[in-house]
Amino acid sequence: MIPLDEARRYVLAGCHPRPGVETPLSRCLGLVTAAGAVAGEAVPSFANTAMDGYAVRAADVASAPVTLRVVGTVRAGMSGVDSPVGPGEAARIMTGAPVPPGADAIVRVELTEGAPDSDSVIVRAAVPEGNHVRPVGDDVEPGDHVVGVGAVLTPGHLGLLATVGVRALKVVPRPRVGVISTGDELVDDGAPLGPGQIRDSNRLTLLSLVAESGFEAVDLGLVRDDEDAIEAALRGGVARCDALVTSGGVSMGDFDFVKVVLDRIGDMRWMQIAIKPAKPLAFGTVTRASDGTPVPIFGLPGNPVSSMVSFELFCRPGLRRLAGHGDADLDRPAVLGIVDEQLDRRPDGKIHFARVACRYDGATGTYRVRSAGAQGSHHMAAMAAADALAELPDGDALEVGSTVRVRPLRP
Repeated sequence: MIPLDEARRYVLAGCHPRPGVETPLSRCLGLVTAAGAVAGEAVPSFANTAMDGYAVRAADVASAPVTLRVVGTVRAGMSGVDSPVGPGEAARIMTGAPVPPGADAIVRVELTEGAPDSDSVIVRAAVPEGNHVRPVGDDVEPGDHVVGVGAVLTPGHLGLLATVGVRALKVVPRPRVGVISTGDELVDDGAPLGPGQIRDSNRLTLLSLVAESGFEAVDLGLVRDDEDAIEAALRGGVARCDALVTSGGVSMGDFDFVKVVLDRIGDMRWMQIAIKPAKPLAFGTVTRASDGTPVPIFGLPGNPVSSMVSFELFCRPGLRRLAGHGDADLDRPAVLGIVDEQLDRRPDGKIHFARVACRYDGATGTYRVRSAGAQGSHHMAAMAAADALAELPDGDALEVGSTVRVRPLRP
C-alpha cells in the first residue's frame, strides 16, 4: 500500500495552475490573482470630511464658543463653495464632501448651535487643525501595491480595486470540473429499482462537492458499460473541462471499461493507499487534442462514503492547485479535538478517517468529537450527519479523552 502523503504528492504534482486570464472584477470573487495591481491614483483623490458639520479655520475656533458667518453648503459630489472660507467664516458640509479652500478643520454638527438655513453658526468647542479631514492619499497613494500575485480575492479586495479604478484583473480562472458515472447497474430516473440495480447517487454528490468547493461543476451524465461510449464521454469531457472526476472501477483486479479506456488514452496510475475508507484511487492525465493540455483525471472508489472521503483528501486539494491556490491553502484548516466517545478501530497498517460530529466547547476552549454513526463505506446516513473526519492513526481504538486530529468537512 502507498502512504497517504506519497499519494497526495503524486496527485498534486499532476495538477498545475491554469494560466491567468483578464477578468472583470464582478467575476473575480474567490479567484486567485495571476498578476498584481498598482494604484494609479490617490484615495481619496481630494481632501474630504469624515463628518457632517461645518468646515472652519481651526484658528477661528480656538477661543470657542464663537459665532461664524456661514458662506455656503457643500454636499458630496460638489466641487466646493463659490468662495473660500475666510477668517470668521464657515461652510456647512456633509460627510464625504470636499473640504473648501481656506478651511483646515471640521466641527461636528453636534458641537454647534444654529438652524440649518441660518447665515451664522455658534461653534461651542475648539478643534485642532485637520480635525475630521481625510487628506489626499490618506488610504492609498499612487504607486501603492493594492493586491499581489497569489491573493485569494475577497469582497474587501474587490472594493479596494474598484476604489482605485481597476475594472479587470488577471486571475486564474475557476476550473471547470466534469463528473461522469458509468455502469449498467446504475439508474437515475427515479423509477423502481429492478434486479441488481442501484441508484446513481455518486454523480450528484460529486457535482455538489465540486460546486461547494468553488469550482464550475459540469454534469457529463451517466454512461453505460460500452467501451466506445465511455471513450467518447471521456474525450468529450477532456475537450470541455479542466479536470474530470469518475467513481468506481478503480480497485485492484477490476476489469472495468473505464480502466481499459483510461489506460489506453491517458497516463494513469492505479493506487492502493494506506487509508480507510477510500483505499483505491486512480489518478493521471489525458492530453486535450485541441491544445495539448494535460487534463487531470481523478478515478474515485465507487462506495459513496469512500468517494466523498477521497474527494476531500485528493480531489479538492488538486483542484485548488489548478485554481492557483498555494500549498498552505489546499486543505481546510485542521484542528485538534478531544474524543467524547470511544472511536473504534483495529491495527491494519492504515490511517482511518472516522466520520464524526465535532463541536466547539466555549467553556473549555476545546473541540469535542464523537462518532456520527455507522462507519461502513456504504453508510451514507452517518456521512450526511458528519461535519468532520477524525484522523485515527494505525493502532487500537481511541479512548474517551484522547486527542485526535480533525479535518472539517464544512467551512
